[in-house]
Parts: sequence; structure tokens; C-alpha cells
Amino acid sequence: MGVKLTPKTGNILEESANEDQTRLKIKPTAGVEPNPPHPLSPTKSWTIEHSEKLYRIQGWGEPYFSINAAGHVTVSPKGDRGGSLDLFELVESLRQRNLGLPLLIRFSDILEDRIERLNACFAKAIARYKYPGTYQGVFPVKCNQQRHLVEDLVRFGQPYQFGLEAGSKPELMIALATLKTPNSLLICNGYKDQEYIETALLAIRIGHKPVIVLEQLEEVPLVIEAARRLGIEPILGVRAKLTTKGTGRWGESAGDRAKFGLTLPEILNCVEQLGAAGILHSLQLLHFHIGSQISAIGVIKDAIREASQIYVELSALGANMHYLDVGGGLAIDYDGSKTNFYASKNYNMQNYANDIVAEVKEACEARQLGVPILVSESGRAIASHQSVLVFDVLGTSDVPSETPVPLQEKEHLIIRNLWETYSNINVENYQEAYHDALQFLEEAKSLFSLGYLSLTQRARAEQLYWVCCHKILEIARTQDYVPDDLEDLEKTMASIYYVNLSVFQSVPDSWAIDQLFPILPIHRLDEEPTRRGILADLTCDSDGKIAQFIDLRDVKSVLELHPLREVGERDSSPIPNSPNPKSPIQNRQSKEPYYLGLFLAGAYQEIMGNLHNLFGDTNAVHINLTPRGYEIEHVVKGDTMKEVLGYVQYDSEDLVESIRRSTEQALQENRITLEESQLLLQNYEKSLSRYTYLNCQ
Repeated sequence: MGVKLTPKTGNILEESANEDQTRLKIKPTAGVEPNPPHPLSPTKSWTIEHSEKLYRIQGWGEPYFSINAAGHVTVSPKGDRGGSLDLFELVESLRQRNLGLPLLIRFSDILEDRIERLNACFAKAIARYKYPGTYQGVFPVKCNQQRHLVEDLVRFGQPYQFGLEAGSKPELMIALATLKTPNSLLICNGYKDQEYIETALLAIRIGHKPVIVLEQLEEVPLVIEAARRLGIEPILGVRAKLTTKGTGRWGESAGDRAKFGLTLPEILNCVEQLGAAGILHSLQLLHFHIGSQISAIGVIKDAIREASQIYVELSALGANMHYLDVGGGLAIDYDGSKTNFYASKNYNMQNYANDIVAEVKEACEARQLGVPILVSESGRAIASHQSVLVFDVLGTSDVPSETPVPLQEKEHLIIRNLWETYSNINVENYQEAYHDALQFLEEAKSLFSLGYLSLTQRARAEQLYWVCCHKILEIARTQDYVPDDLEDLEKTMASIYYVNLSVFQSVPDSWAIDQLFPILPIHRLDEEPTRRGILADLTCDSDGKIAQFIDLRDVKSVLELHPLREVGERDSSPIPNSPNPKSPIQNRQSKEPYYLGLFLAGAYQEIMGNLHNLFGDTNAVHINLTPRGYEIEHVVKGDTMKEVLGYVQYDSEDLVESIRRSTEQALQENRITLEESQLLLQNYEKSLSRYTYLNCQ
């Protein structure tokens, strides 16, 4: 039996646009464009087109990311409106400015372009369906609370009266101080106490337009009492728990057992309380949220249809309905497959806007009601593309693959068996040879444990086993079908690339919920990537790794990478394995820099990162495109060791003093020289003021 790789669930979607609309043409999965030549199979010449297909950059990266003739990733911050930057050259330039890696690069122009695209899609849908209302979006602050980003977003959103959504009191504080756009909405979600509600109501006095969304019945009397006491007419909304459920990781965000929102009986209770208080006319907005990263357009259609009916029924009950807030959920295509796979989506932004506008209009016309102002809380779709995390490789750990020493006279039977297996591997017997090699290795381990095999002999057996596996894997890669028992061999043989990064700090969703992000080298893409590997971070945690990567078909367990090169080496040939390999992080200074980029992580990752092993925030820069190239708008230095130690209640001066006392004691006992003690103190103090990551320059 064999396993054949099959495309992800769902259809591949091909988008075509004319003057009036964007259409979706269903293309059967059997017509999926074939994969590029396998990176470890023989190729006449490797081109950037091979890299484009291998890393699927056209699928997930357009219109912002591509590869140039030099084999470098390029960034087009303004999308298809022109202007691009060479990402590798940008990183080199930033390093010359003493900005160490890992480095988070934010492209403000991409943020602006995403806001423009979202508003343009709704404007096009409104025109197409002759919708008599408008669209007025908000950005959920929880998605990325960084000050410069939120300020940029407010500025870019001014032409569209784009507002903010706050899900907590701290986020409300940010929104109140940052949002300056007249008539923009401030959606107030999350749990609310008296102070939250009073602050939101008083914000009306200073020109804001806060909508207090009722998500718990306990909030209703608090709002009624605060509005009476302050003499302020509130703008209220209600969040509904829809029966329609989302897909993927956030599928349980809706339904009767959802964390937030009111069931239909609770909504009716809310209407009764507001009516009894004489402020039912203050209820103007219906809100729902069926989860983040909704990969299937059918789920969105069902949710809009259900919510539209609730909206018109609330109007019939006497509520002064003006807004329908469809929440978040607008997905992005992390893997470029354009399917309903959880890391993709089977629709585009225009389809999303079209379905919302069409469904709401139909429901309102059926009841002869005026249509609402449409509101969305798209965070992931706006913020994901605007940042790129660039980090360097410190070293590698590879499975031994050097040609074994020829068989010697009187070698142990196990060694001779393994040598014979290695010598006779071919396309006809490679599967059988794998089982033979595995059996002989297990026998060698048993004999060693019983004292019948020396350490040298066991090491020789292991070396022969690994070279057998290398030879078998090379044959397996040329086959259309991979035998079941060889499925995991690729992963077993993968190199470990040690990277200057903390997964827990910079991409926590990769660790916590197996979120996929596009990762690829940002240079050398005109060379064949002849290695396969996983990424291991700096933390002392076995989970500190990335071992799942995007692929057209399902998920890859290894990433195609290039061998590290010695300084001055310019060819793409693999570096020979040393028979006595050194530590993977030794001799970094003799290696050329090898940079990897992690893309589409501008939403949630920055704020959700933690201080595992006390690796802090990374350096960050904000880049703007200019007619002459680019300008660095902001530089946000990453955490120093002193700062992260302060987070866990250590005072740096106390620490230095403790070391000073220890060195003085060692001096008195002649355990250290004066010069050594001063060097220790100098290094200690310097380290406290430096970046928490490694300096590999």
C-alpha cells in the first residue's frame, strides 16, 4: 500500500474581475498546478520561478510580496500601485544602523492599502446591489495595540470614517485618546463594570460616538442607571449568539454556549428592560461574531442571513435600529491554496462584501425596512500583512551523511550486515532495505546494552544506518507514491536549523494552536534549497520549535532550506559534514548570514507573546515607501535584559552589587585575578543594557 498526497479539502478558486464585479470560477482540484521539482531531486537549473512555486509566495503574498531576479524577497507596500523594496537589502541596511535581529519590520503603506481595499470592496458591493446605506468599519484594538500602528490606522482610516473597537477598559483608554475622526464609531465590547460604562457615556460629551454593546444581561441595569444619573442619551447595541457556527479553531465562538453575547430569549429580556426604562430607542446596533479566520464563505452567508432576520425583528419590536455589526472573521490565505482549509479561505474580500450587502438588503426589503449602516470588525485581514519578522540562522544540526569508511576485516557481523545493506540499496529493494537497516540498528543497540558491542562499534552501526536512510530517502523522493512505512523518514532525516528567535515571544499561535505562517529564506532564492529542516528557537523548551509549514497539499513537516555557507563561499554546493561535528552554534562568525522571514503575523502575535526564558520584545521599525526609496518612520527598540528582569521584580543595581561582592570575596580567597574580576563585572553590566537575543554580527 502507498500514500498519495491529496489536495486540501475544497475547491481551488480562480478569481477573475470585470468592470462590474469579481466572479469566482470553480476549478476542480484535479487541475491543481503541479508542484515544482522536488528541491532534493536533480534539476538542470534552479530559477526564482521554482522558488515561487515551492514557497507558494504568489498564493499568499500577492500583491505585496514577490521574488526579484537576484533571488531576494521584495516588498511592494502599496500593492499593485507600484514601488518595491528589496527585503534582504533593507535588512542589511538596518543592521548597519545597529538594529540587531530578530527584527520586526512594519510597512505602514501596507496597512493603508488594506484599509483602502476593504472600503473599496464594500463601496463596489454597495454600488453593484444599489444598497441605499453605507459601510463604516472599525478596527479591533485587541488585534494589535502597538501605539504607532493604531495611530497610523486612525490616520489612514479618516477618509472612510473608520473607527475602533475596544474589548476592555485599557483598550477603551487607547481608543478615547487616539480616535480623532469625526462621526467614526467607537464600538465598546467586552465585560463592563460601572466605570467602563460611565467612561463610555461621558465620551459622548467630548465628541466621540461610543456604542455600548450589551453582552451580558447584568450590564443592562448598569447602563440604564448610569445614563439616568449622568443625563446622557446612550447609543446601545446588543450582541447575539447565533446558531450558525464558524469553522476551524474558532468554531465555538458562536452558538448557545459561546463566551459572549445574548441568546434570543435574553435579547427579548433586554428589549423589555430598555422599554420599561423608556430608552428602547437607544438600542441602535445588532452585533454578532462567529469566530476568527472563517475559511468558508458558506458559513459567512448563513450567519449574515440569520443576523439580518434578528435585525429586522428588533426593528419590528420598536428598537431604533441603525447599525448591523458583522464582527470579525474575514480570513486571510496563509498557505495560498484558496480552499476552505483552516489556514486558507475559499473567497476573497470582494466576495465577502458582496454577500453581506446582498443578504442584508434582501432581508430589509422583504420587511420594507430601511437598511442599516454596515459595520465590520476586521482585524486579521487589515493587520496581518503589514509586518514581516526577519531572523537569522545560528547554525544547524544534521544527520550524518558522509560516505562511510569501507568495511574492514573482522568487523562485527552487525557492521557487515549494515554495510551489505547500504551497498545493495536500489529502486527495487529500497523499502525492504529500510526494514533491514532498522532491524540491524535495533540489534546493535541490544548488543551494546548487553556488553557485546563496543562504543566504537555501536557508533559505526549508527553511522551506517543513517547513510542507509539517506540513500533510501533519495530514492523515495523520486517515486510518485511514498510507502506508508517511509512516510516519516523525511521528518526523521531533517536538519535542525537553530534560529535567533523565541517562538513563544514572536509567534505564540504557532506553538499554542498550530497556526501556520509562511516562512522562507529572504535571499538565495535563485539557488536550489538542498536541505530540509525544522526550526528550533533559543528557548530551553522542547516546544520551542516550528515543525509545520504551509503546503498546497495539507501541511509539510519540513521546510526546504539552503546549506549555510562559509564566509566568501559563493556556490550553492552543500557544506561537507565533518566526521566530528561541532556544536551547531559554534563558529557562527565564519558563516555567511542566512536570513529567514516569517510573514502574515501582524495580527495578535505581538501582544500575545510571552517572556519564556526572558526573551523580550524584538526590535521593530516602521518603513514608509518614498519616491527615492524608503524612510524609517519609527524605531522601537526591543527589550533589554535590564527591562525583562524588571518585569520579574529584579533590580539591576542590586544584581550588579551582588556580583561585585562575590568577586571581592573571590579576590580575597585568590580564586580570581583582579583583571578577571573586572572583566566579569564589565561583561555583566554591559549584558544588562543589551538586547535579550544573540548578537551574531
